[in-house]
Amino acid sequence: MPKKVNRNKNLIRWFNEISIKDVPLVGGKNASLGEMYRHLTKKGVAIPNGYAVTAEAYFYLLESEGIRDDIRSILKDLNTHSIRNLQERGKKVRQLILKAKFPADLDEAIINNYHKLEKQYGKNVDVAVRSSATAEDLPNASFAGQQETFLNIRGSAALLDACRRCFASLFTDRAISYREDKHFNHFSVGLSIAVQLMVRSDKATSGVMFSIDTESGHKDMVLINAAYGLGETIVQGAVSPDEFYVHKPTLKKGFKSIVSKNIGTKKIKMVYTTGAQPTKTIAVTKEDQMKYCISDKEVLLLAKWAMIIEDHYSKEAKHFKPMDMEWAKDGITGRLYIVQARPETVVSQRNANVIERYTLKKKGKLLVSGSPVGVKIGAGRANIIMDTKHIMKFKKGDVLVTNITDPDWEPIMKIASAIVTNEGGRTSHAAIVSRELGIPAIVGTGNATDKITHGRAVTVSCSEGDVGNVYAGKLPFSVSRIDVSKMPKPKRTKVKMIFGTPELAFQTSQIPNDGVGLARQEFIINSYIKIHPMALVNYSRLKDAKAKKQIALLTKGYKDKKKYYMDKLAFGIATIAAAFYPREVIVRLSDFRSNEYAELIGGKEFEPEERNPMLGWRGASRYYDPKYRPAFDLECRALKRVRDEMGLTNVKVMVPFCRTIEEGKKVIKVMADNGLKQHVNGLQVYVMCEIPSNVVLADQFSKIFDGFSIGSNDLTQLTLGLDRDSGLIAHVGDENNEAVKRLVSMVIKTAKKYKKHIGICGQAPSDFPDFAEFLVSQGIDSISLNPDTVMATTVVIAKAEKRSRKK
Repeated sequence: MPKKVNRNKNLIRWFNEISIKDVPLVGGKNASLGEMYRHLTKKGVAIPNGYAVTAEAYFYLLESEGIRDDIRSILKDLNTHSIRNLQERGKKVRQLILKAKFPADLDEAIINNYHKLEKQYGKNVDVAVRSSATAEDLPNASFAGQQETFLNIRGSAALLDACRRCFASLFTDRAISYREDKHFNHFSVGLSIAVQLMVRSDKATSGVMFSIDTESGHKDMVLINAAYGLGETIVQGAVSPDEFYVHKPTLKKGFKSIVSKNIGTKKIKMVYTTGAQPTKTIAVTKEDQMKYCISDKEVLLLAKWAMIIEDHYSKEAKHFKPMDMEWAKDGITGRLYIVQARPETVVSQRNANVIERYTLKKKGKLLVSGSPVGVKIGAGRANIIMDTKHIMKFKKGDVLVTNITDPDWEPIMKIASAIVTNEGGRTSHAAIVSRELGIPAIVGTGNATDKITHGRAVTVSCSEGDVGNVYAGKLPFSVSRIDVSKMPKPKRTKVKMIFGTPELAFQTSQIPNDGVGLARQEFIINSYIKIHPMALVNYSRLKDAKAKKQIALLTKGYKDKKKYYMDKLAFGIATIAAAFYPREVIVRLSDFRSNEYAELIGGKEFEPEERNPMLGWRGASRYYDPKYRPAFDLECRALKRVRDEMGLTNVKVMVPFCRTIEEGKKVIKVMADNGLKQHVNGLQVYVMCEIPSNVVLADQFSKIFDGFSIGSNDLTQLTLGLDRDSGLIAHVGDENNEAVKRLVSMVIKTAKKYKKHIGICGQAPSDFPDFAEFLVSQGIDSISLNPDTVMATTVVIAKAEKRSRKK
């Protein structure tokens, strides 16, 4: 028999009546919606209005129906390590709640307040009905996705049914398992429900947004994922979305700070339907797949909202509090909305002082690649499961290989050694849960379930940059952990990096450093652009039909092929500059040799055949030459965009292989013609010191350049008369040769005399600690190192400084 309940019922609260302090009453999701609606709508953040059915209403239902003890009885022999046991008990509890009859006053409260929402938004307004648990979003437990959300709910009857299903979803298998893992009492957690205006993103776009980089934990970035239709496809990982990174410090200054854009496949979208199910999935047209689904203007607006939300919550918490947000665009009104926000509870909880490095000791046969989640490596037996009906076949330590995951998969995800999915991006369910569990995952592979053999051992590596790889076999790997807070820091010599890989920038920038002493553009051109710039300039006149076809494929969506080059180059440079901001990033102008340029798509048509390209048409001599000048103009415009439009004025420019003073002046003139004027907007122009003439005439080079960076590789080559591409005489090349060291010493003294910055960006200090000690003894201003040697060589430099002071 139902019990009679006497209580002072607090069944409904509108968003403008609740705040973040009301988590015990309305759960984390609703408390956050109320907090934002009350405080942030006035700051321009658009939040759809709605109300919360409180957790008190949930407890009222249990008590009025007298089913609390029945639930307790069902769960008394719960064993979450047995999938069958978990499924049986979860189903029984859910059925108990679904059969429970709402008290009349609870029915009335939900319906009457829905009618009030109709007065604001129109008769039979569509609403989203979202679950909001009272233990959500704690520092070590997100509870995200544990309970159900119901979309496109219209009318009183459908609303009451959705509310009943929300209450029952407190006991989904995954929610029961999650609470057990986090040691929460099942009866101390209540469930509130959000009844909120449904944004018609089925006719537009939606997505997920983080105010921190979800992989590296870099605090200066906003990560935005976007796809067509309702946002569930992104959260589920059913699509590979468009991805945008926005740099917060320069956005705050008013710049257009999108530093990276990657187009996703977006093959499907979820839309409303009038059938038995409120939503359905349909195909996206090929044309729409090939373009970004939101504009740059919309990206920047969303990023501004992310900063406003993060700032508000950080002030409330009195410490940095990055946020995880969901957004949607209404296809009818064209307006953007924030529909959910919660604290980010995984990457922000890491110990920033401890750097963890996973290193694969050898590689096997590559089976499939995708987007890596985290930096770890995992290995085990591949277990291909396409439906949750078969998850009982999964064993602890297996590698889960599937199409996508949703919260129903979590009981086995937590015992997996790694996860691999066909679909999804870095904000998909599989990615979010694997981060929280601390296991490696590779998402968006496209065909993992076809390429990986069920039952065979595989190794899942997320330690190789922006591409995650799955290899055949169980491969050996090592793990090292370094506490950077205990590292000595040089007092006089700045320690910078040699760098050129944008996808590793956010992660690598957190190794203690003073910036980038050499940012190589060649990697960006070779790996991202792949096309010779002159082939893009002369695309319509290209003679090479095969190259023209390849270019057409790579530059889809670009009518102006030159813009493709500028965009890709600008985003690559900007990503590195943003990662290290406000520390300086010295970008070396492109320095391919003619034989290397010829290997780019369409390159053979524009490159000479040289006997010794190492000493031929390279560096400064190209930039003012009419045969290459149009390509260099594109390079200059990309750099200008990074500095002037994106606001990344920490970028400095360095001219390589500048043989004469006259060449230096010509290059500076060409740069100025393209709007890159030396000393305007703080632009400094350095020169590589890698030719003996740079040392001999260092006093004259000092008059036209702002600083020097010694390129020890070429300086050694040209001092000792080597061709460093020749293996026959490689044994002669040695930066420790006295002739090389004397030239290095000479240019350091001259630079000091003329008060010009002098650093080194060659390989020598990374490879030879004694050479680093020599540089410190000569008073060099900065030493640039390969990322993998920074920490070890920093210790050497600090000790060398100490010895130098004693002398």
